[in-house]
Amino acid sequence: MKQQLPPLISATELLTLHQTSSIVLIDASNGKNAYDNYLDSHLQGTLFVDLNTQLADIKEDVSMGGRHPLPTVEQFSKILSDLGITPESHVVIYDDKNGANAAARFWWMLKAIGHEKVQVLNGGKIVAEAVSFPLAKGIETVEKVGLYPIKGWQLPQVTMDEVEKASQSKNHIIIDVRETPRYKGHIEPLDLIAGHIPNAVNVPFSTNLDENGLFLSPSTLKEKYETVFHDIPVENRIVHCGSGVTACHTLLAIASAGLDIPKLYVGSWSEWSRNRKEVVTEE
Repeated sequence: MKQQLPPLISATELLTLHQTSSIVLIDASNGKNAYDNYLDSHLQGTLFVDLNTQLADIKEDVSMGGRHPLPTVEQFSKILSDLGITPESHVVIYDDKNGANAAARFWWMLKAIGHEKVQVLNGGKIVAEAVSFPLAKGIETVEKVGLYPIKGWQLPQVTMDEVEKASQSKNHIIIDVRETPRYKGHIEPLDLIAGHIPNAVNVPFSTNLDENGLFLSPSTLKEKYETVFHDIPVENRIVHCGSGVTACHTLLAIASAGLDIPKLYVGSWSEWSRNRKEVVTEE
């Protein structure tokens, strides 16, 4: 039986790997200045991946799939080919938000097509700089490879209708990983309606991290999520966020804890809130 790589890799482990092995390093930072920041400084050998154009297939109508629907497997296969990623590649991903944003999304997407050797840099670029990982500027180039063979998305997902049924069942759990003020409906900076899905419980993704922005230990995360899940069977566990990106941070934390990965609701609040579904707000 093959030894499974842990989902997270430390900066010191990455530095050693960089010096001794062939890896594919990816900066998946997202935001207005993400690409300019990459050009200005990135870990040596790193390629840039854009959330909106490479890790999602954004539609004009957000009510169909949310703000960041998954690309088709054919689109994703070509993207991996352009990045030089084959089924044998060891891929390490980081972003500028402690793996809380698109790094976790790319990790989930690779795991979802059955890719074995993929990890997220715990703490991101800043921790790698602290161990003197060599930096570079400008664009890194890579040789394209053949199309990555993908049979389909293999990790579990749920549709909006399935989430609606789950919201009416006591034997399901729907975890909303957004910040508590958004969950309660006090603020809504991105979507049209504030609030949360009925019977969803709030476990903010930020609670997966310690005060230094590093993921909590696997044992701490295991204890945390076993308490959250209680006796709900794994096939009835659903995780969502605003648009199906940050939810992957919690899926990464759960995988780091050695627990089975729950179902991802990719459409998340951005889809739900645009479909006249029931919305709950709290004081």
